[in-house]
Amino acid sequence: MPSLYDSSRRHEVLTRLATLPPDRRPQWGRFTAPQMVAHLHEAYRMYAGDLRIPLRPVPLRPLVRRLLIHHLPFPKGAPTAPELLARIPSTWDRDVAELSAAIERVRTPAEGSTLPQHPIFGAMTADDWGVLLYKHTDHHLRQFGV
Repeated sequence: MPSLYDSSRRHEVLTRLATLPPDRRPQWGRFTAPQMVAHLHEAYRMYAGDLRIPLRPVPLRPLVRRLLIHHLPFPKGAPTAPELLARIPSTWDRDVAELSAAIERVRTPAEGSTLPQHPIFGAMTADDWGVLLYKHTDHHLRQFGV
């Protein structure tokens, strides 16, 4: 699976993000392009440990984590944590620049690093996080045709 820890994948998503116009209509879902950028920025803040979201109860969490991160496509219209929807878009250029900077900062964590828990998937490995970051970002960029 592609991982955002791979510099070529980071470059790919940054290039795609740079081509997204603020008025692009989604191919599915309710987000506007500015709302989607704000949502992704919050997801990167969660990964960085700057946004803490409580763990939600999920039956069979390890199986769900493995399937949704590594095997199944991201479902369109899947529910998300309200905390990842709370950011109100600012100006397009500023929001895209902040998201781009957050993506640029993603690197393979050092061995033994403490990684944040995901509200649905719980404790995750570095491999899980790298794949999820790429898959989630790719999902939303495809939502807007880039």
